[in-house]
Amino acid sequence: MRHTVVDQPVRVTAWVHGRVQGVGFRWWTRARAREQGLTGYARNLNDGRVEVVAEGSRSACDTLLDLLRSGTTPGEVSTVVEHWTPAKGTFEGFEER
Repeated sequence: MRHTVVDQPVRVTAWVHGRVQGVGFRWWTRARAREQGLTGYARNLNDGRVEVVAEGSRSACDTLLDLLRSGTTPGEVSTVVEHWTPAKGTFEGFEER
């Protein structure tokens, strides 16, 4: 008998490269994150990237990353760099910053 691993909350920080500022990208990301039940934020960085920090189940975070890479976002995503850490549970909802 196989035991399933409980989907423990995780945090993924994703740095999204491309033409992703001034095109509704943060709003779109917030909507997709909320659909997945994630908490966190999306914010513009001074170098033109968008930083996305999301917490929730691993599967929901994976889905969000897939959406960020899907080619269906506003603007144009060239690369998404991700970093995984344990969830901290410090967010309420998902917001644009």
